[in-house]
Amino acid sequence: MPSAQAHPLAGEPDVDTLVARTLVPLKDLSASQLQDLLSGVQSEVVFAGQPLFQAGEYDGQHVYLLHGEVRLIDADGSESRIKGRATLMPLAHRQPRAVTAEAVTDCSVLRLNSERLDERLTWSQVADYLRLNIARRRDLDEDGEWISTLLQSNLFFKVPPLNVEQILYRLTPRVVYAGETVIRQGEMGRCCYFIKEGQAEVHRHEEQRWTHLAVIGPGRCFGEDALVNDAPRNARVRMLTDGVLMELDKQDFYRLLRAPEVPTLTLSTLQAVRERGAVLVDTRSEEEYNHGHLQGAVNIPLGLLAIKSRLLSDSQEYLCYCDTGRRSRATAHLLRQQGYRAHALDNDPPLFSKPVWADELEDTTPYVLKEGRASRERS
Repeated sequence: MPSAQAHPLAGEPDVDTLVARTLVPLKDLSASQLQDLLSGVQSEVVFAGQPLFQAGEYDGQHVYLLHGEVRLIDADGSESRIKGRATLMPLAHRQPRAVTAEAVTDCSVLRLNSERLDERLTWSQVADYLRLNIARRRDLDEDGEWISTLLQSNLFFKVPPLNVEQILYRLTPRVVYAGETVIRQGEMGRCCYFIKEGQAEVHRHEEQRWTHLAVIGPGRCFGEDALVNDAPRNARVRMLTDGVLMELDKQDFYRLLRAPEVPTLTLSTLQAVRERGAVLVDTRSEEEYNHGHLQGAVNIPLGLLAIKSRLLSDSQEYLCYCDTGRRSRATAHLLRQQGYRAHALDNDPPLFSKPVWADELEDTTPYVLKEGRASRERS
């Protein structure tokens, strides 16, 4: 068999976000997180006869078939065929790979780093949870728009998803006035700012003159370089109008980078947890859940937690799981903040990679929450 080799499509632009938006679980990403994930990524062509991946490989990728036809070959030599866009799920997504995928025709393929995708997905869905909670609070009616813009800032993409809510509590308001210089070029910075109200203008002094760079408004961040390096300010920011800024100190930003601990239970205790009546909660998307889940597990996608958590009971124990541990930990953390008895599975990846669990994960029966417990959904 020819060695695996993928070739960028000549002259192909970055992946069409409209196409990516249909894929699972990419469709659950916010626009900014999806754009960041796809930055620099291009479709690839795999020629007929070449493998997309081999059985037994750990490639750490989500592989999507956009066009063409692929055959999936099992260890016993049996095969099945898939045509492009026939499925919106990643191909045979289990690590190590349980099958070999070989191109029957020339194929267009999208490969994404699974770790990066999962980080972006969890962050995006925790932000969705926060936005929905803010939308319910009348005292924050006027803050919803700028907070939504703030949560799309690239500055926070490295903040652990469990700390997304803490971002708002680390911000300090500062009233500013038209003509006030907030940042001076060349000075050392100790904080950055988000505009809650008002507008500001940005200028840079170079070649003995000031150059106008931009006018910025609510939700926009400036001065963030001070949080990630010790370089002097590279521009001046001056208010065009009266307004309110939200200040984030460097030390508070560093605190945001430290993820909190989440109580977990080990995979070896799963049967005992079931026997004592705990409800298993699959925190993946509905499509991933429908593709196969643990027997008896209900589906509460992290992105819908703000809506579905009201179906839970505070007297019931819940064990959250997903395929990596990120979405399950975030769900358990947020549920515990609401007063529910929730844990996360300690080490999710073996659940989806060890053959011993394969039969367990083939359950496609939908279960729903009824009085806080799992109940088989009637067809």
